[in-house]
Formats: sequence, structure tokens, C-alpha cells
Amino acid sequence: MFFKRRSEPIEERPPLPHQQSTRTPLDTLQDKVDQAQLPAHVAKMLVSELEKLEKTDPAIAEYSVGFNYIELVLALPWNKSTLCKLDIARAQTVLNTRHYGLKQVKERILEFLAAKTLCSKAQQTVLLVDDEEIARTNMEHILRKEGYICHCAANGAEALDVMAREEIDLVVTDLKMEQMDGIELLQQINRTNPEIPVIMVTGFATVSSAVDALKQGAAHYLGKPVNLDELRKTVREVLEKKLFVQMGKGPILCFTGPPGTGKTSVGKAIAEALQRKFVRVSLAGLRDEAELRGHRRTYVGALPGRIINELKRIEVNNPVFMLDEIDKIGQDFRGDPASVLLEVLDPEQNVHFTDHYLELPFDLSRIMFIATANDLSKLPGPLLDRMECIEFSGYTEKEKLEIGRQYIVPRQLKVAGLPRSTVNFSDEALVQVISDYTRESGLRNLERQIADICRKIAMISLQSGDKRDEHVLIDAASVKKLLGPRTFYRDAADADPQVGIATGMVWADTGGEVISVEAAIMKGSSTLLLTGSLGEVLRESAQTVLSYLRSNAPHFGIEDDFFKDTDIHIHFPSGAISKDGPSAGITIFAALLSLLTKRAARRDVALTGEMTLTGRILPVSGIREKILAAKRAGVQIVLLPAANREVIEALERDVVEGLQLVLVSNVNEIVDYIFVQG
Repeated sequence: MFFKRRSEPIEERPPLPHQQSTRTPLDTLQDKVDQAQLPAHVAKMLVSELEKLEKTDPAIAEYSVGFNYIELVLALPWNKSTLCKLDIARAQTVLNTRHYGLKQVKERILEFLAAKTLCSKAQQTVLLVDDEEIARTNMEHILRKEGYICHCAANGAEALDVMAREEIDLVVTDLKMEQMDGIELLQQINRTNPEIPVIMVTGFATVSSAVDALKQGAAHYLGKPVNLDELRKTVREVLEKKLFVQMGKGPILCFTGPPGTGKTSVGKAIAEALQRKFVRVSLAGLRDEAELRGHRRTYVGALPGRIINELKRIEVNNPVFMLDEIDKIGQDFRGDPASVLLEVLDPEQNVHFTDHYLELPFDLSRIMFIATANDLSKLPGPLLDRMECIEFSGYTEKEKLEIGRQYIVPRQLKVAGLPRSTVNFSDEALVQVISDYTRESGLRNLERQIADICRKIAMISLQSGDKRDEHVLIDAASVKKLLGPRTFYRDAADADPQVGIATGMVWADTGGEVISVEAAIMKGSSTLLLTGSLGEVLRESAQTVLSYLRSNAPHFGIEDDFFKDTDIHIHFPSGAISKDGPSAGITIFAALLSLLTKRAARRDVALTGEMTLTGRILPVSGIREKILAAKRAGVQIVLLPAANREVIEALERDVVEGLQLVLVSNVNEIVDYIFVQG
């Protein structure tokens, strides 16, 4: 049998699988470890992990656990930072553009950033220590050209004298010197000024002395003769790293205030002003500390904590990190997450934060942490001590009107698909929504109601044939038609004076509120009944008021034995809500005095303040929130402790506008205001 020879060339076949050079995933991982610029202790740990994996069968579970661990370590931003620019003018512009009002909050944040800006722009001082004059002169010349202030010393003893007189940011020292060498100087600096980095210059970089210097805390070492370009680069890098740490340190900001007042969005604006990335982690309902610190790798399904996970996702080590709802952390048998936050937020500890899964210290000091909370009383004392609190008060009606017009209405029109050019909200419509359909310190319900109106307009537009080009004006009558009957009434303004009922002002984690205190008297066995889910402080306030009235009964025209064979019942409505705090004393006094003298108390007069057994009125907190709550309820006269005069005088004009504020220091002064005259 004969075969015809092919004239065309034969195609080359690919090599067989056994002929190919095979590279395993472990080899690829080894290359990544070799190429990554990792800290020495991290690289050492990864080399050890790789050696274990080489001896491990890929089919068993421990192999994938070790492989995933190495990939996590390589993905973390050990040395990658965002180059943030502290521009106060830009920060102020961003804050004013993103938020209306909040004047005091903005001022405090800008003061915080201004201090950081000055710190970053300050001229830095370098101390050069070398027993060779020519070496000192050369280093001084090159560093002065870079803009550093330089001081020189011939040995360690002279260097300590210079450090006693001058503020030093960096020390560059020779290793071998007379009287006191570089190692002894390094040890002394670590004892007295551990925040000052030290660069060691040595001609014996290959011997154990240079290695010992690094182990004892030297930031870097350079060989002799010194390469001046390398010196310039090393000094700049070491000082930049120190500056990053300094900017991350300092008080941790904690934004506290009622819901919907802009705490989270202000944190985002700070990140934008600093040109840093923003991370938000909600801690509400967190009960297991492993969610923050991670699980140990010995457990099945172990994962790193949320802090390390977020840093891996964001890929930089200096973001603005918001810990939201920090006051809602739980605690049970799985540990106390609030204790973990002590390590996270303490600048002295977070330099070496150790996640249980990572098992390597990670530096969190470059992160700008911001916490948010509604109620600071729920935070542990040690945790609160590590934070600087900035209070977010509620918005006034004028501020809500401007925010609604400038921000909320355009945003909700866009969400509903309505053109801004054809749908307009009148000021009267927005005021009616604010006063009749919302009663809050923040803006969330206001946005919901405006969104509801926009959706109804969109529905009407579609039902009428998609006439989106027709001009629509939303006025007060339209609001009532679209939203239905009003939800809130001005109780204090509409209610008639009554015997045994007084109007008080209290502050809660949702802002200021106006409450009614009711009192009744009946035959009984000289018992004081208190209802309304009251705390211990309120119960003691009621006892104090009753004792004061019994001891001063003739002064107020009350019978001496009014409490004999009678019971007095004091009730705070809304019994499902727990109540406590030291600010309802004079409100209870007004209700009891009205009951015992049978004189009707005015409902449009609101009171706040705690009283003593001698009748003195003590100062209270939350004045601004309480005044805003009184305005929302239609109160005309507000009685406040005279001891709060400075706080009241610092309030903005639109906060107190429309109210008569009366400062009182003794309960005798409130009688003429709370009772109906004639």
C-alpha cells in the first residue's frame, strides 16, 4: 500500500503536558512574597508560612488555610498610604457646600484640622551627631538646602545637651564615637524621647553592631562614607512617616447628637476635605468581640476582624474610619467589644494592633478615627475618656427650611424622576410639612414626607398622560391634600390651663422633648405614688419636691397636714418609655403646687431644672435641644436655671426667636409665671 507524500509543511504541535514547565500556585505566591515590600517581621512570618506549605499536601484543609492567610497578608496596605493634603480653605468650602448650619460643629472640626495643618507645615529639626567634623559639615550642608533646621554634636554626651535645649524631630548619629557612642545614645533616646526616630550611620553595616542598632529601635541605618542623595531620601522618608503617625494621633473625635443631624455625612465631608478614603463600620448590635478582632486560625471558618477586612478592601492604611453607632454595642458571654475598641482608639496602643486571625501587629495610628453616638451615657468611662466629643444639636425651623429648599427637595425630585424646572415647593408648604407632619431634632422624617409628596406627584403625572412639562406648584393646601390630616399638634399652644398639670422639657438621645407632668390627690395612707417608667433620679426628685412643699406649706398657702390620710399620685405619660435624669424637679414642683393650691397652671409655660431641699434651682444640660423642642410644641414662655446664663447667651438668635426666656434661681420665682393670673 502506497501513501502520497504531503507537499505542505506540517504544523508544529504544542508540547505534551508532561513536557511543559509547570508552575504551581505556590510558586506564584512565592514570587508575590519576593516582590512585595513588606516590613521585616511580616516578611519573616510569610517565609515561615511558605516553608510549611511546601511540606503540606495540597489535598488537606490546612493547605488552603495557610494559602488564604498568605494572600490576606499580601493584600493588606502595610506601606501604602493616601497622600492627604490639609487645605483649611478647601475643607471649609467642602463643609459649607455639603451642610447648612452646624456652625459650632464646623468651627470645632476646622480647629482640629488647623492644628494638624500647622503640625505638617512646621519646619523640622535634625540633630547630626558625628565625631568627624567634615562628615557633620557635609550632612548639615545638604540637609539645610532641603529646608531642615540642623544642630550638630561631636558625640552622644553633647547630643543629649542639645536635646535638652532644643526640640528635635530626628537624630542622625554615627555608631562609633568617644565618651558616648551611637548605641548608648539610641538607648538613652528610647528611654527619654521614644517618639524621636534615630538614623544610624556606620562603616560596619555588615557586622552585628548595625543589626543590634536596628533591633534596639533605630529607624534606619546608612553606611560610611555617606551617600548624600541616600541621606536626603532617608531623612525625608523617616520624617514623613513620623508626621503620618503624629497626624493620626491626638483625640479621637466622637460626634454625639440626635438621629438625623448629619453626623455620618459630616464624617464623609471630612474625608473629602482631607482627600482621604472613607470607611464606615456600623457597630450597632455588635456582641462578639471576634467581629472586631477576628477569629484564631485554629477555628473552622476563621476570618479576620472587620477592621482588617476594611483596610484590605480600601487598600490604604490611612483612611478616615468611622465607627458608627458606638453606643449600641452589646455585651454577652462572647466577650466585650467595647474593650477591643480601647486598643483600637488608644493612640498609645493601636500602633501594634493585633488581629487574632492575622497574628501580626498592624499599625492603626495613621487612621483618623471618628465615632458617632446618640447617648454618651451608655459608653464605658475608659472608652469615653479616649475620645473628644462634639455635640450635634438639633436644627431650628429656619435651618430645616433652608436645608429642605436647597438639598432635600432637589434630591427627592431627582429620585422621583421629576424635572426641577417644573415642580416648585413654596416656603409655606415646607413650613407646614416641618411643623405639622414632623417633630424631630434631625431631618429624616422631613425627607420622608417630601419624598412621599414627590412620589404622589409622579403618580399623578403618569395618570394624567405623563405631562411632566406642566408647571406644578406645591403650596400649603397641596401639602394637606397629598399628606392627609396633620400628624402633630402644638399641644402646649392649644391646651387650656388645668389644675395639677405642668409642662416640662427633657432631653433624650433622640433630642429635646416636651412632656406633661400630672398630679392627683386622694384619700389614703400618706403614700407618694410615682408611675411612668421612672428612674431612680426622677423618684428622688419627686421625694425632694414633696418634702420641700411640706416644710414650706404655710408660705404657699397650703394646709400643714395636707399629706395626712391622703395619697399623692405623680404620673409621667408615655409609660412605655423609660425616663430618668436630673431636670424635671421644678416641673414636678409646679404640678404639685397647682394641685395643692387648686390654681390652674398655664400649658404654654415650660420648665426645666433640678431643685434642692432649700428651693435652689440647679443647672441642667441640653438647653438648646430643650428650647427647640419648646418652639416645636408652641410654648410661649420658657423658665430656665439662672446658672445656665452663659449657655443661653451663646445661643443663636433664631433658636430663641419667638420665645420669652426667664432665668430663675429659686422656686419662689416661678410662681408668678406658671399660674393663670386673675
